[in-house]
Amino acid sequence: MEQRKIAFIGGGNMARSLISGLINAGHPAHLIHVTDLDQDKLTELAEQFGIQAGMDNALAAQQADVLVLAVKPQYMAEMLTALTATLGDYQHKLVISIAAGISVTRLSELLGGHGNIVRTMPNTPALIGLGMTGLFAAPNVSLADCDFAEQMLQAVGKTVWVGDEAGINSVIAASGSAPAYFFLFMQLIAEEAERMGFSAEQARLLVQQTALGSAQMVVDNPHLDLETLRAQVTSKGGTTAEAIRSFEEQGLAQLVSQAMQAAVQRAEEMEQLF
Repeated sequence: MEQRKIAFIGGGNMARSLISGLINAGHPAHLIHVTDLDQDKLTELAEQFGIQAGMDNALAAQQADVLVLAVKPQYMAEMLTALTATLGDYQHKLVISIAAGISVTRLSELLGGHGNIVRTMPNTPALIGLGMTGLFAAPNVSLADCDFAEQMLQAVGKTVWVGDEAGINSVIAASGSAPAYFFLFMQLIAEEAERMGFSAEQARLLVQQTALGSAQMVVDNPHLDLETLRAQVTSKGGTTAEAIRSFEEQGLAQLVSQAMQAAVQRAEEMEQLF
């Protein structure tokens, strides 16, 4: 990865995970600057990673080659309006957004017409280096800037590019929101296991180790599709087959489809809010 100066505007969990990933990947700490309104958070980040930290967004952005927008969507317009009024011109800076619900067009408007923008959608497993991030680049973003954005997000997991911006909303449905789907399914299994007589600790162990092992089997068998892996566990006439039959009768496939489409619809609605 190129050794560019990076400014994070916002020092929340996702920014922290990206900073940690960058440091672990060998990016020099002195080239990373983070800003936030919480002085305690800034002090902690500076002490933990040896990076620059402060409350002056304009100073951090002015000195940076890459600007990472990591504030909550509802605060983005106010923050960028003030920042753009101070800076005036973002010159050739690469702007990377990790905020949900704000389109490239809207970001460009808030950035005074600046168009060198990559919009990304990471998910929470990025906090442990196992994230999945979708990326979309505005039409005029250079290959070098696309490569930098990709490498930065790969410091906390895997990445996939989408060809049009609407694909980011599909990424939200398929991976951005998806950890919650899995957590919900695990929660329901654990709760039923407790009703069957297991302690809470035993139920959690049963579920989390099974989920971990199942995910690793997917990773270790890229030549097998998910349907085949499922079928290999489903002996005809056996207990698993009976459970799968019950899922199918209750319309699980339709429920999953409806849930994912609901996530996409909400993402589209959010783009009109900010």
